[in-house]
Amino acid sequence: MYSDVVVLSIGHSARDTFNILFEKGVHISQKPFSIGVRIEHLKETINKSQYGRFYNHPKLKAADYKLSHRAKNGRAVYTFCMCPGGYVVASASEENMVVTNGMSEFARNNINSNSAILVSVSPEDFPSNHPLSGVEFQRIYEKKAFEISNSYYAPVQLFGDFLKSKKSSKFGKITPTYRPGTIFYDLNKIFPDYISSALKEGILAMGKKLKGFSDYNSLLTGVETRSSSPIRIERNENYESINVEGLYPTGEGAGYAGGITSSAVDGIRVAEKIISKYKKGW
Repeated sequence: MYSDVVVLSIGHSARDTFNILFEKGVHISQKPFSIGVRIEHLKETINKSQYGRFYNHPKLKAADYKLSHRAKNGRAVYTFCMCPGGYVVASASEENMVVTNGMSEFARNNINSNSAILVSVSPEDFPSNHPLSGVEFQRIYEKKAFEISNSYYAPVQLFGDFLKSKKSSKFGKITPTYRPGTIFYDLNKIFPDYISSALKEGILAMGKKLKGFSDYNSLLTGVETRSSSPIRIERNENYESINVEGLYPTGEGAGYAGGITSSAVDGIRVAEKIISKYKKGW
């Protein structure tokens, strides 16, 4: 089947499609993204920090937050995809890899709240100059997380123990929501120092903005590597691939968005360009 127009909206983890596009000669380049962990707190802790004495009011939903910090090493550290009253979930798209993400059900009534806490990385950190090297960079840490127990159990650590580079031995007030299960491990042994040190500094700084965020018992679950696409499918001012006519790379997977809303906005812009192109012949 052939088409004059193909809108390519493949998502940020479509690694098999990335490979096919590269092999077919579609122009792809590296792009910065972020990696890190999920951080879990009791929902009550976040509610108290955000709502104060009204934290338990029946008309208030589970509280959320959005925090950021610029580390001394220049890395951006920030929370992403905050899930009030939610769960840390498994999101691997390949065998023998561990990847975490987060979700909330409509009621947002789970005992924990969680968020990704991420550190920016750039092509200078990647293993090579190959256009798909960012994918290989992600795989390094996803594979390390799997090899800890040779299973899909995710490595976890109390934040206070992470600061001390000490493997945790028991949970505090917070128990993990990740399934199929977790294993205690020193996350410092997974990440390079520039990521670990930025995470530590960032979480401590965020604790000064949101009470309880940097508590010793705050629970870290690794690894979070899929916050955004590690590639960009290059396009021109008309949102069309620079070397494949009629191909419109769109949204997060193409490297032009960082979430659901921005992907939708990018899709609207692409649609408008296509309409404008063909409207001339109507």
